[in-house]
Amino acid sequence: MKALKLVAPGKIELRDVPVPKISDNEVLVRIAAAGLCHSDLHILHQDDSWPFFGTTMGHETAGFVESAGAGVNGIKPGDAVLVRAVWSCGTCRSCRNGRGNACSINGSRTQFPLTPGLAVDGGMAEFIKVDARHLNGIGALDPVAAAPLADAGLTPMHVINTVRARLADDATVVVIGIGGLGHVALQILAAVSNSQIIAIDADATRVNHATSYGADLALLAGEDAATRILAETDGFGADIVIDFVGVQPTIDLARQIVAPEGAIRIVGLGGGSFPFNASLEGEVLPWGVNVQRPYGGTEVDQTEVLQLADDGKVAVQTDTYPLADAQRAFDDLANGKLKGRAVLIPG
Repeated sequence: MKALKLVAPGKIELRDVPVPKISDNEVLVRIAAAGLCHSDLHILHQDDSWPFFGTTMGHETAGFVESAGAGVNGIKPGDAVLVRAVWSCGTCRSCRNGRGNACSINGSRTQFPLTPGLAVDGGMAEFIKVDARHLNGIGALDPVAAAPLADAGLTPMHVINTVRARLADDATVVVIGIGGLGHVALQILAAVSNSQIIAIDADATRVNHATSYGADLALLAGEDAATRILAETDGFGADIVIDFVGVQPTIDLARQIVAPEGAIRIVGLGGGSFPFNASLEGEVLPWGVNVQRPYGGTEVDQTEVLQLADDGKVAVQTDTYPLADAQRAFDDLANGKLKGRAVLIPG
């Protein structure tokens, strides 16, 4: 079979490799589609110390069951499935408490849980083997449209669930970055709340489309963005700010517009930062602000966003590429040419 391998810093290659052999509790999935996201670019540009060269890339995967091990129940050949991106153990304290994205067995204090496309072979290939626990049935959903929901759907769903109690009808939520994850976050927010939703992006085309995804107000990033948002909130600030970019200007914007006792969720890996001062003077945040850097999501988050997609309330805009043309997809993502989520199609 063909598989896209990370072979060196900045270098991917499509190689011929054996079809994986499955154990009693595993399922062999014939891949229909594999999504590509900015975290794949971060992986691509790791230096020589990266320990996972030779791994098949891709953590957003959907397809059809090819075969199932003798110990697998309830899954049969031909079933349409999504491969979850967080492979937690299912038995540790975190997993038992519903926090599989903080698994202490397949992850650690400083390392996120096992994820396909990193330490284990991912979905940018013709087949993938998966423990049956890590599959979700997708019913009649198109696997090409469903594949990105393993991250582009899961991550914003998890982020929004961490602030669900704050989504009152009179709350204001600001979404910074209307790309692969951000445009899904707008749809989820519109589906699960009646809060005021404000979208911000540096790309005028994305801003123009934001209201079609559920935003009540869409603003072009710039010097007056903070002023506009404070004006919309009577000078008090937004209850929730979700930053899907994470560069210094967006981090600065988040702290400038968040309200006292508000919440900031920093999802993007753009390298921005801010100081925290345990003092009465010089603090950059209002009192009581809750800041979190979330990772992935849980089984419950995945199930919930798939249900929203099945109900027609969430859809990922996709740009498809043949698996053999993966380099162009990576280049287009890096150069900001994509209108939606890049999805690689084997065959």
